[in-house]
Amino acid sequence: MIKKNTVDCADPRLSTGVPGLDNILGGGLTPNRLYLVEGSPGAGKTTLALQFLLQGASAGESVLYLTLSETRRELLAAAATHGWDLEGVNIIELVSDAGLDPQFEQSVLHPAEVELGETVKNVIAQVDVVRPTRIVLDSLSELRLLSQSPLRYRRQVLALKRYFATRDCTVLLLDDNTSEPNDLQLHSIAHGVISLDQLVHDYGGLRRRMRVAKMRGMKFREGFHDFTLNTGGLDVYPRLVAAEHHVEFPSQIVSTGSPGMDAMLGGGLVPGTNTLLVGPSGAGKTTTVMRCLKTALERGERCVYYLFDETLGTLLTRSKALGMDLRQHIDDGSLSLRQIDPAEISPGEFASDVREAVENEGVKFVGIDSLNAYLQAMPGERYLLLQMHELLGYLNQRGVVSLLVLGQHGVIGDMHSSVDMSYLSDVLVLFRFFEHDGAVRTAVSAVKSRVAHHERTIREFRVSAAGIEVGEALKHFEGVISGLRAYDGSTAMLDNQLVDNHEMSE
Repeated sequence: MIKKNTVDCADPRLSTGVPGLDNILGGGLTPNRLYLVEGSPGAGKTTLALQFLLQGASAGESVLYLTLSETRRELLAAAATHGWDLEGVNIIELVSDAGLDPQFEQSVLHPAEVELGETVKNVIAQVDVVRPTRIVLDSLSELRLLSQSPLRYRRQVLALKRYFATRDCTVLLLDDNTSEPNDLQLHSIAHGVISLDQLVHDYGGLRRRMRVAKMRGMKFREGFHDFTLNTGGLDVYPRLVAAEHHVEFPSQIVSTGSPGMDAMLGGGLVPGTNTLLVGPSGAGKTTTVMRCLKTALERGERCVYYLFDETLGTLLTRSKALGMDLRQHIDDGSLSLRQIDPAEISPGEFASDVREAVENEGVKFVGIDSLNAYLQAMPGERYLLLQMHELLGYLNQRGVVSLLVLGQHGVIGDMHSSVDMSYLSDVLVLFRFFEHDGAVRTAVSAVKSRVAHHERTIREFRVSAAGIEVGEALKHFEGVISGLRAYDGSTAMLDNQLVDNHEMSE
């Protein structure tokens, strides 16, 4: 858990109205302070500000939105798109239609001096009348333009800060980053700074992320955190730290549903571990995951299966044809099949969905198929391996059995993956094709296990109408894993009858 340190111990934390942001801040904001929310236009500043005020209004507080940029009508329309009613929010337009009319201009004094002074006076007057506990000032870029010099601008912001400090109110100042690059004047003035970013990749949807750049006197979760801007407001996904989520769980081995696979793995699968299935397309990796999934469901466990490559319809049709019908488990709610579009989801949102399944739905089995799509369909994202490392660490800490699929390039011979995930896996199962008697067959081997004394043998593997079959060790074969097979002996092979529809194997 994040420690909730505050400057004034007597003051409780003030919720921002965004649960994910409250989590990042260890509970919320320190009351009666001035905060800066910065970001480019469209990043979500206004939406965050409205959620902040609505949270206060719902608690019976007096709240005030002072706007220099948007009109009241625009704010009401923006709130309506989220299904919000701003009835309890006082909205004051500091620039009226009369103030914009050319006939009201004068020439004795510089217009900026008069307008800036009037604007500040209006802010103070409105606060004195409404006496709010929460204030949003939108936006500082207008004050910056009116000030025309950094010195005058800084002095006005400092004056407003001192004034607000005497009124027992919490203030959000919105800024659209139109100042000079690396201008950190406001950062030094504000008690805390929240930065909103939006990233555009060559393909896929817009990515949004936030960072708490500064927060005096309190512990917060550092780094970038993904968030989405949807109907209903901001959804923030705090960066996952696996070490914070350890729970006690039984570690007894559970069956995969295949006696041969269990023997090869040293008894089966161990809760709190992840198993990586590696091999070429069509070798049977997905079918093996389905067999383990079906067995877990039959034990009464709740499961979730994330599909990045295959469609739900294809998977359900294939599982039924192989005698592992999953439809009944979907209907009774014990299985959740989730089709993921990697181009439309951020790593943080995906990790948050996994956490939701584990912590709120009681899931004990997680399948991810495949890592290739997860890692390569988001090429603009950096540090995906580190995020996957945290996610797998989290699942292990929660006692979840995790099965991951990683496809390799090629069919026979020298094969490789676009990314090396083997070091993250607790158990590594390798699939390979080989030829025998004019037929393409599949071999399987457990090449790594951190939790059990696994076999070092290479066994024949086959997908049939009965599911998966694991044969005896290929003792008289050499070079099966390398793809340059040599045979000298009489190893008993599985039934020579191949599956009629071989493409069902993967």
